[in-house]
Amino acid sequence: MSLINVVIDTNVVITALKSKRGAAYKLLMELANDTYKPNISVPLFVEYESVAKRIGMVAGLTRQEINAVLDYILSKSNIREIFYLWRPYLKDPKDDLVLEVAVESQSEYIITFNKRDFKGLGKFGIKALTPQEFMIERGILK
Repeated sequence: MSLINVVIDTNVVITALKSKRGAAYKLLMELANDTYKPNISVPLFVEYESVAKRIGMVAGLTRQEINAVLDYILSKSNIREIFYLWRPYLKDPKDDLVLEVAVESQSEYIITFNKRDFKGLGKFGIKALTPQEFMIERGILK
């Protein structure tokens, strides 16, 4: 059985690093169960890393712990090479990083807390869902 392709927005990764209580954290914990397959590009990973390592962004975790989590996410992900740019398609160029990976990987979902930023994804056959909405839709959460 092939895993469902998704792209995880930076805001979800950062939220998961900040708290173990929410849906973002549970979503990342599901990586161990192989219930979905994240897709990532080098520029998107660099975005994860640069935001996570901003001073004061993720209190309570050392740089080494942040590196370990990011390395784990990377180890569970398909790394995609982007040979084309959809830019500018969305208002924020950082969101275009996410869209490019989603289109290239033929992902069904972009998992984000900023669904408004991804208007028009239907054109590509992609849905923007929050971590909780994604896990409910996929039967991971009841």
